[in-house]
Amino acid sequence: MGRYRPPQPKSSPYITRAGFDGLKQEEKDIWVRRADVTAALSAAAAEGDRSENAEYIYRKKELRELDRRIRYLQKRIPDLVVVDRRADNEQVFFGATVSLESDDDEAMTVRVVGADEIDPAKKHISVDSPLARAMLKKRIDDEVTLTINGVTRHYFIVAVSYQEDVL
Repeated sequence: MGRYRPPQPKSSPYITRAGFDGLKQEEKDIWVRRADVTAALSAAAAEGDRSENAEYIYRKKELRELDRRIRYLQKRIPDLVVVDRRADNEQVFFGATVSLESDDDEAMTVRVVGADEIDPAKKHISVDSPLARAMLKKRIDDEVTLTINGVTRHYFIVAVSYQEDVL
């Protein structure tokens, strides 16, 4: 059996203004970090035997990871579409902060953002996630039904907001 994995489906190209600015800043910061790592790599290479030089091996690995991230950002950023428009506070669209309540009175607040902005700690979910797809175009007091792995959950939309820092 081979190691082949089919490529992941492309994520949607949408991103909020704050997320786009964050990715641009990350790209700038990573180039600065790369210069530091390259200098450290050169110093480690000058120490002699590279096969047993842990610093050299570590810095090469770190440089490889930075280059991988730079390549990703350089390919991803030009394709992104920044969504700045604000919709009405009655319907769920991209960028909305949505308060949900389940059948068993469990409250939850999530923000629908782009795939590059996912942050579980801030409760930011991807627009490509099953919950976000189920919520899109729904209005306040609408029911959202979500079935994952044979388990069905019902949520009701309690509030919709389009402010940046609600969570």
